[in-house]
Amino acid sequence: MIERSEGIEDAPVVTLSDERGLVTTSTSPATRAHEAAGAPPGPVSGGRPLAWLLVLAGALGLAASAILTLEKIRLLENPDYQPSCNINPIISCGSVMRTPQASAFGFPNPFLGIAGFSAVIVIGVALLAGAAFRRWFWLGLQAGVVLGAVFVHWLIDQTLYHIGAVCPYCMLVWAATIPVFWYTTLHNVQRGVIPVPGTWRPAVRAVARHHWLVPLAWYVLIALLILNRFWYYWRTLL
Repeated sequence: MIERSEGIEDAPVVTLSDERGLVTTSTSPATRAHEAAGAPPGPVSGGRPLAWLLVLAGALGLAASAILTLEKIRLLENPDYQPSCNINPIISCGSVMRTPQASAFGFPNPFLGIAGFSAVIVIGVALLAGAAFRRWFWLGLQAGVVLGAVFVHWLIDQTLYHIGAVCPYCMLVWAATIPVFWYTTLHNVQRGVIPVPGTWRPAVRAVARHHWLVPLAWYVLIALLILNRFWYYWRTLL
């Protein structure tokens, strides 16, 4: 007996059954190609931990971006306005907001944060509702978080070594971007969205077991860079 059913990508999957009741299955060429490449053949879910992380980190980043936008508007209305996060000569949002780097693409950088973190929240909520997405969607999200991480680290470099001041709300954006990038990447590697050689699998599993060490080390490194860059000021407070 031959039964036909629609498999992934609308390609037929054929199940053969003979008189002895033995069953063999012939998968579609598209499915075999996905499996050979280590990529998932169908929609991939994210799991609740990743979903909650996207929602919470997205909310943190969105809140910080919204506050920065409001502060920027007030600064444009009144050049003498002192933002709420002007604490001392080093921790000063106003010093950062007045620089060209604060509008890297011709408009205030927080606009990018509002758009990007809103998308992250929507994806997280969809995953909590049970949504699963095709590989192309996850790759699109991966591209977005990579670009976000690259831009944030360019801003970190500009803040520390060119502007000479740090913005607390900007640092909240940094803090939100790092785990979104890290855990999205880890998810995509684990689920085969980003195929890796089989010899790398043990290393991936080891990293996944101690996943929290990477963002922790990341935060510590940035904190040390800030401490070292402005040590001439911090030591006056001791």
